Amino acid sequence: MRTTKLRLAGLVLISQMILACTTPGSTDSADALRHTGWTLSSLPGQASIVGHPATLNFADGRVSGSDGCNRYNGSYALTGDKLRIGGDLVATRMACPEPAMQQAEAFARALTQATTFRRDGQRLLLLDAGGAQLATLSEQVQELAATAWAVTGYNNGLQAVVSVLRGSTLTVVFAADGKVSGSAGCNHYSATYSTSGHNLRIGQPAATRKWCPQPDGVMEQEDRFLRALASAATWRLDGDRLELRTAAGALALSLRAKPNAAAPTPTPETTAAYTETSDNPAG
Repeated sequence: MRTTKLRLAGLVLISQMILACTTPGSTDSADALRHTGWTLSSLPGQASIVGHPATLNFADGRVSGSDGCNRYNGSYALTGDKLRIGGDLVATRMACPEPAMQQAEAFARALTQATTFRRDGQRLLLLDAGGAQLATLSEQVQELAATAWAVTGYNNGLQAVVSVLRGSTLTVVFAADGKVSGSAGCNHYSATYSTSGHNLRIGQPAATRKWCPQPDGVMEQEDRFLRALASAATWRLDGDRLELRTAAGALALSLRAKPNAAAPTPTPETTAAYTETSDNPAG
């Protein structure tokens, strides 16, 4: 009798383990979409994609991205090739030009109506219950090397992310040789960087020592920007947008792709390890 009970208990435990591995939304290795990112390439009946890229990112039972106008996030469940993106999708409510709004609505419908998917090389096809194609997406290469960005917002060190001063430009260029450089608004800077998955480490920046009186506050912005850059510990790429976050998860920098953002690399003789900016022009 005791042996029979032990066998039954073992069978129950094995059954529970099997169920856990096949539960929709599971984040184990059976989730073929986990930690992948995609960019919308076509919608049925639409000749071309307009506006900003629409994106779809999968991570640990959650989806997020842009519909081409607004940001969204929600949950998803996955079992084999069966996909269900939850009805709990929430999105920002920014208004966009009519073509972009129509595309955004069509993309949102495709997400919520999808019941199956198919990966075809570097393409992801979202399909409805009858097998009709709802959307086609292209896989986004998750790589920082050889990319260039314009900063749209930075952490000012006072628990706030603020916009770049009008009349100034902040850029970040990740070279393939492990160097990051760009414009800090007045001076050019450079540092080393390394990545491991989506973890990021940036060395102490070195910058030229020019003083810029305009626009007002540009030197203070430069100091705070370089501190924010050095604090980055993780990165996330989403279409033409990049987020750098601290180890605590706070947003350090928000950036947008800008292929021509590369700044001249200063010579070693004109750079110095960057600590803080003096309010004295002679400093």
